[in-house]
Amino acid sequence: MKQTVLLTGCAGFIGSNFIKTITCRDSIKAQYDFVILDALTYAGRLENIQPELDAHKHLTFVKGDIRDTKLVHELFQKYNFSGVLNFAAESHVDRSIENPNIFVETNVLGTLNLLKESLNLFEKNPAFKYLQVSTDEVYGTLQMEDPAFTEETPISPNSPYSASKASADLMCRAFFETYKMPVVITRCSNNYGPYQVEEKFIPLMIKRALANEKLPIYGTGMNIRDWIYVDDHNEGVWLAFTKGKAGEVYNLGGNSERQNLDVAKMILKHLGKPESLLSFVTDRKGHDFRYAINYSKAQKELGWNPTVRFEEEGLGKTIEHFKSLWAK
Repeated sequence: MKQTVLLTGCAGFIGSNFIKTITCRDSIKAQYDFVILDALTYAGRLENIQPELDAHKHLTFVKGDIRDTKLVHELFQKYNFSGVLNFAAESHVDRSIENPNIFVETNVLGTLNLLKESLNLFEKNPAFKYLQVSTDEVYGTLQMEDPAFTEETPISPNSPYSASKASADLMCRAFFETYKMPVVITRCSNNYGPYQVEEKFIPLMIKRALANEKLPIYGTGMNIRDWIYVDDHNEGVWLAFTKGKAGEVYNLGGNSERQNLDVAKMILKHLGKPESLLSFVTDRKGHDFRYAINYSKAQKELGWNPTVRFEEEGLGKTIEHFKSLWAK
């Protein structure tokens, strides 16, 4: 008998790629049906996954918000889910600085809503699983000499966004510790790839470069991020859901630390644009300096490794995707 799994936020960037590269495999279609719940905010676009919805009967879309307690309860009652993967989140740091409230409402209270309904199903079905998609930003910031984040790194968020994600992670941990509900958390480094909303760093740089507009670089551009291609991240999420140990955290990194300025220069070079388009702007408030992920636990326990190399493959594929959308 097929299992039915709830996927939240899967009309957005990471989730839509999960629909395309994970859920539509023949081996997974044979075992699972998926209900996709998305509020279709500015970052969630139905057109991202419409081809898959049209082509595959095992995918069902429901427009709705994880904060809507009545709707979420009705869905859990109707489908009797065997698992939940929660991709839904407000995720842009700049927006969280301007308006922290929506980040708490969605990322914390929305997650709590899902956890409470999941607990009801877990009490009836001990095989139930819940996976929370989180971020390395909950660990705070690193300096150049610091070792990469491990799963044992203390949580120390510095932005309203990362604080809301850390709060959700702690609530997930509490449901495991208190109720023994099988919860797994994944924490990824900076994702990049197709379908990312254009306010994020890499698509913003591509869009500005294609239009011959200035590329805004915060501060000196020396801030460092570890980049992971979205398909690599999603492979890790699925492995953590299917093979991960309840109560555990799994870091998923791309082994691709790059300074923001260097990434912008790579994009300009790929597009044949001059570096004179670079423009340094006032730094973000509380801007974390460096993120780096140690993913050895995921390697050992899940058999996971990132496969897409940043300069050699991933960045070029990403640029070509957005070029097909935006090139004039």
